Amino acid sequence: MNYRPLIWLAVATFSTGIDGYVLAGLLPAIADDLRVVEAAAGQLVSAFALTSALAAPLLSTVTSRWERRRTIALSLGVFVLGNLIVGLATNYPIALGGRVVAALGACLLNAAVTGYVLALTPAKDHGKALSFVLGGWMAATALGVPVGMVIGQSSWRFPMVLVAVVGTIALTGLLIKLPRLHLPSGTLADRLRPLGRPRLLAGLLVTTGILCSSYTCFTYATLILRPAVPAEWMMILAMFGYGLASMLGNAVTGRLTDRFTALRVLTVVLAGLLLDAVLGALVFTLGGLGVATGLLWFFAAGIGNGGAAVPQQARLAALAPDSAAIVMALNGSAISLGVALGGGLGGITLAAGSSPPGLLVVAAAVLALTLGLHLIVARARQYDEVPT
Repeated sequence: MNYRPLIWLAVATFSTGIDGYVLAGLLPAIADDLRVVEAAAGQLVSAFALTSALAAPLLSTVTSRWERRRTIALSLGVFVLGNLIVGLATNYPIALGGRVVAALGACLLNAAVTGYVLALTPAKDHGKALSFVLGGWMAATALGVPVGMVIGQSSWRFPMVLVAVVGTIALTGLLIKLPRLHLPSGTLADRLRPLGRPRLLAGLLVTTGILCSSYTCFTYATLILRPAVPAEWMMILAMFGYGLASMLGNAVTGRLTDRFTALRVLTVVLAGLLLDAVLGALVFTLGGLGVATGLLWFFAAGIGNGGAAVPQQARLAALAPDSAAIVMALNGSAISLGVALGGGLGGITLAAGSSPPGLLVVAAAVLALTLGLHLIVARARQYDEVPT
């Protein structure tokens, strides 16, 4: 398979990956500079995700007749513009508006990239091609976020500029190297039709629950871990470790899903995440938060959150094999909705007077509900579960 045309798509997802994670490590600086509380600063993450969740199906439908390279380039350009607005914002409302603009570009970009990769590559290479392109997101977690936090020590605005620079580099490469491609158009009704299947809708809500529990804590990770890792350089290393843990979880569950079944792997991952949240909440509440225990909880969460993606996507695709492409697009909206709900739920919890470690209790409650919903969907047995 020729990866050359896909390299620039991977660079584009790398830029969106930095944007998706780096703000979580800079919340105190953002809040101080924009003169808002840290919970409000966290809503910059939530606003991005909520906009993505709501706009993705509509924008994908409106642009479905467009040539794909032009769609990808335009969406990436809007994403870059939004990050520049955030980086130059003089107050909180402008920064919030910039996040909305960036989200409009990012959600269309992600949907267009997935469709482009599936159409450009043979069916036997879909997994490898998607893994290669979407690997840019995982690499951003491990590499882009720590780098962004390092340059963000002098100003939180610099990482936003970094995202814009990387996005511009990707945009240039896309316009030069990416082949043109036309795909069949679709209506909004076509894209939303799978939601009429109750079990599939429940499966998408499992995605939302996983991301909601994750971002309830990850958005405010610097606040939760502050007693254990007070130094900035330690927090940067912690974020780097979280990224590596996510990559490890993704790689391991990918292999396990091929060997066993998506159902079994996802059940184990969800149970592990719930156990990690419960034990973390108990330890933190009892005053046992130290460097070792804090990082152990954080890295275990990274393995679980990174490892949930592959089996969950395989599970959803099996629920509606005749609508896999549409289901994956809807799963993207479910992811964004979970991120938005998680950031918002965490902000509400803190605003209500909870200490940062109390967010683990909220995350554990969400995970318990999510695991229960997952088991209900599994017991329905509406599709064959076979190793791939």
